Amino acid sequence: MTEPAIRILNAPRAHLGEGPSYDPDRDTAWWVDILEKRLFEAPLAGDAVTVHDLPVMASAVAEIDGTRHLLAAEDGLYLRERAGGRLVRHGPLEADDARTRSNDGRVHPCGALWISTMGRGAEPGLGTIYHVAGTRVTRLYGGLAIPNAICFSPDGATAYFADTDVGLLHRVALDPATGLPAGEPGVLYDHRGGAGGLDGAAVDAEGRIWCARWGASCLDAYSPEGERVRTIRVPATRPSCPTFAGPGLTGLLVTSASEGMDEAEKRADPEHGRTFLIDLGVRGPIEPRFRLAA
Repeated sequence: MTEPAIRILNAPRAHLGEGPSYDPDRDTAWWVDILEKRLFEAPLAGDAVTVHDLPVMASAVAEIDGTRHLLAAEDGLYLRERAGGRLVRHGPLEADDARTRSNDGRVHPCGALWISTMGRGAEPGLGTIYHVAGTRVTRLYGGLAIPNAICFSPDGATAYFADTDVGLLHRVALDPATGLPAGEPGVLYDHRGGAGGLDGAAVDAEGRIWCARWGASCLDAYSPEGERVRTIRVPATRPSCPTFAGPGLTGLLVTSASEGMDEAEKRADPEHGRTFLIDLGVRGPIEPRFRLAA
């Protein structure tokens, strides 16, 4: 199978690019640089990219409506107005624990958010995954190090997640109406001993899980049955998170990072921290919007 075409977006390098989302009504991608407190806005039809400075470290962006985003940040969830960038606190998230910050997250088809936290130094045991419905926050899974790969089957009946430190991709049955677990997690894929680590993930319209492999310059696709069915190379060592984007939702927007790299590693990885649009030719679902009311 031939490798797909990859476009490098005309955006500044990210120290830790993460949390992308796509607005099909405006053909615009959004993502963050967690460590540098920046939000990127990129209309995909052109080359102009706007960088918005943030007062907090944000890790994920989700649509609410045509005028607002939800940002998951180091001390809570915020509503951000697109016009002017005003932030309004929606609710706390481990705001009383200075050791942690938000990390990977994605909106379930019902409009609830799954969002994770982790230690600022990736300390084992400090990571947690939460379910947020409106302002109601429910703790789902704790004792993790780097919770990642949060994504959902198109019908909302299955969730996937991983702990990058451990290397296991989990699946769990959900109540599609609420996005809450309806059973205990099981292992979908065992990546222990493999190159790189399981990072952010997105599910296509056929139910395949596309997971960025941090440290291995690639993305992997897994079937809902747990078979790795495809691997795509990307021009950065540390891809971090994908989302479907572009006309027809057949592109895969992928963020990357340079966190932890020394100067020699950066020279050897000239596209570190760039954001890519892969002409995948596989259709993704429209991203659900976060519902402010539970």
